[in-house]
Amino acid sequence: MNDPRPRCAWGVGDPLYEAYHDTEWGVPLHDDRHLFELLNLEGAQAGLAWITILRKRDGYRRAFDGWDPARIAGYGADDVARLLADPGIVRNRAKVRATIGNAQAYLRLTDAPGAFDRYLWSFVDGSPLQTRFRTLADIPAETDLSRALSRDLRQRGFGFVGPTIVYAFMQSAGLVNDHTTDCFRHAELVSG
Repeated sequence: MNDPRPRCAWGVGDPLYEAYHDTEWGVPLHDDRHLFELLNLEGAQAGLAWITILRKRDGYRRAFDGWDPARIAGYGADDVARLLADPGIVRNRAKVRATIGNAQAYLRLTDAPGAFDRYLWSFVDGSPLQTRFRTLADIPAETDLSRALSRDLRQRGFGFVGPTIVYAFMQSAGLVNDHTTDCFRHAELVSG
């Protein structure tokens, strides 16, 4: 792209990364289904580059019924076999099973629309945490807060939600604004 605005160092060089960085990453998200999708995609990313998941995001939406937790929670052995044969997603048995288990845990946790949103955002008192990191090297891989949320999610039956995965989720879902201070999105998200 020929856009001269300064960005976080990770958000340059690939049009898909730039679009994700500029329009989604760090924007406070309050839609239950999208939050559920993002939590599972962050888990799927474990051990891989995020660009791999971005390139497969449409495949995930198709394979996992538009991220409908009620449908996913009912998946059985045939669905697991179907998913493990689908080149549109990361074909990892543990991650596929975790997504099904996460749908079941999600349904146990949520009793009304907005319940997942309220649960997650309660960890930051309803407002995004505003950080002031200058470089990517300054940004932690996990925090006390991500460890607490990870622990609580695991106790509720969620999988692939370790503290590093949860912190990446918190960043992407806008619970924390970790755009570096020289990035044009940092100020926009502080004031927005």
